[in-house]
Amino acid sequence: MSETLTCVSPIDGSVFATRETLDLNGAKAAAASARRAQVNWAALPLAERIRLVMAGVEAVGAMNDAVVPELARMMGRPVRYGGEFGGFNERASHMAKIAEDALADIEVGEDETFLRYIKRLPHGVVLVVAPWNYPYMTAINTVAPALIAGNTVLLKHATQTLLVGERMAQAFHDAGVPEDVFQNVFMGHETTSGLIAAGGVDFVNFTGSVGGGREMERAAAGTFTPVATELGGKDPGYVMEDADLDAAVNTLIDGAMFNSGQCCCGIERIYVHESLYDAFVEKAVKIVEGYKLGDPMDPETTIGPMAHVRFAKEVRDQIDEAVAAGATAHIAKMDADDGGAYLTPQILTGVTHDMRVMHDESFGPVVGIMKVASDDEAVELMNDSNFGLTASLWTADVERAQAIGDRIETGTVFMNRADYLDPGLCWTGCKDTGRGGGLSIIGYHNLTRPKSYHLKKVTK
Repeated sequence: MSETLTCVSPIDGSVFATRETLDLNGAKAAAASARRAQVNWAALPLAERIRLVMAGVEAVGAMNDAVVPELARMMGRPVRYGGEFGGFNERASHMAKIAEDALADIEVGEDETFLRYIKRLPHGVVLVVAPWNYPYMTAINTVAPALIAGNTVLLKHATQTLLVGERMAQAFHDAGVPEDVFQNVFMGHETTSGLIAAGGVDFVNFTGSVGGGREMERAAAGTFTPVATELGGKDPGYVMEDADLDAAVNTLIDGAMFNSGQCCCGIERIYVHESLYDAFVEKAVKIVEGYKLGDPMDPETTIGPMAHVRFAKEVRDQIDEAVAAGATAHIAKMDADDGGAYLTPQILTGVTHDMRVMHDESFGPVVGIMKVASDDEAVELMNDSNFGLTASLWTADVERAQAIGDRIETGTVFMNRADYLDPGLCWTGCKDTGRGGGLSIIGYHNLTRPKSYHLKKVTK
């Protein structure tokens, strides 16, 4: 049965957009048309697929003046930050650049008797279920390499960013990508699960909540459809005694607060060596006190509302519980804080791992800071989490960072930076963060299947 998806703007609670969903039959029809189109799309020369995909990327960039305020209205990111096209283009461009090598046959050997090699073939129809927090960049992580590899794509976007998939599909169609090759689809949860369970798609890439990831895996159970997941994190930063203090504070606090803390790899907990702890906290508080919370359409606003009132409520609850248990909140309530989507960014000290704010995903503008005395203590605390996406280490000693990084249960180890996705590296996680592997050469390997050729020559 069809339903209506409604995007409510966090700016003022008004309805920004609505769309009718496909029922299961409509979803199956979309997938069937994608399957029919896939054969001809995969038959195009790789260079032509790359050309068309990059033309689509360029067409999205041409929409940026309209995209930026639209994003602000849908999910609250201030217009002063200019949207996502820089990262969107960087990721697609890198995947286009490495495609020929990444998708090349693996030569095993040839002699007078045998020819042996491994080809990489597209799965077929790829379903991309994208989140609202960075809706363009997270989508292109899979859309670009999936199409370049010869797959067709169904893109289902989050309700909070309802119009993003429409814009991307229109841009790619205008650039020459056939409509059945890249489709935007509006589907409810039941229809999405039903399509997967029916074997309607050949690969699923899901970015979202742990609960959502479990639903994807349940739907795919018994179909042997691969499901790649990236399900959030509780990413730590560790500041060692030899760190560049100013750089550490500026980067980690920005990583905790940018986009109102709604970043998959945002910093949610910070551990600081006792020798730098007081100075770190003092500098961090000063930075956050300088933020301007307000209407994201105002170019003076530096931090906007959270994307939805219910997201802000979860963060408020975590803060209130921590304070009630003995934590100290350092940022006074800001004038624009309305008890709804507009939430004062917060720094907490006196926190412990008994508090939800230090172990549950917050996905909002709050960070707890703890004092540590050694690397061993920091590693133990960093690993005391159900998540494992990224960790940020701050030190002048590369070998020390590498040694600590080897001990941390995480998908990416940063040294002297944070909250960045390098398309040359595999974007992956462990534990409840999921088992996806996007971008880099590994992203292409996950979006294709190996096919081996063992050819015995006729000899006389």
